[in-house]
Amino acid sequence: METLTFRFEHGNRKSSAQAQLVGVVSSGNLEVLMEPAALGGACEIEVKTAAVGFGAIWNAVMADFHARWPLADTRISINDMGATPAVVSLRLDQAAESMFQGTP
Repeated sequence: METLTFRFEHGNRKSSAQAQLVGVVSSGNLEVLMEPAALGGACEIEVKTAAVGFGAIWNAVMADFHARWPLADTRISINDMGATPAVVSLRLDQAAESMFQGTP
């Protein structure tokens, strides 16, 4: 197992919605927990993954997600069992859409 952490500053999308959980931890999939947190306008992401040695790919996927969803005061926890980058992006988008449902 490997644990990776990412922090993105100066997000402009802040939600007061309840935490959102999407996905399931299983082979080739992952779960994403997204929750509001007082982080001074930042978004923090912690990834626990069984696929060791893919930090650069995770960094690229997280940067791409933050470009689409510049979240502020949000903590994201990811438990991964070997999901592809496309599945990671899908699950992150699902959680963000659920969190911001009905807000501009």
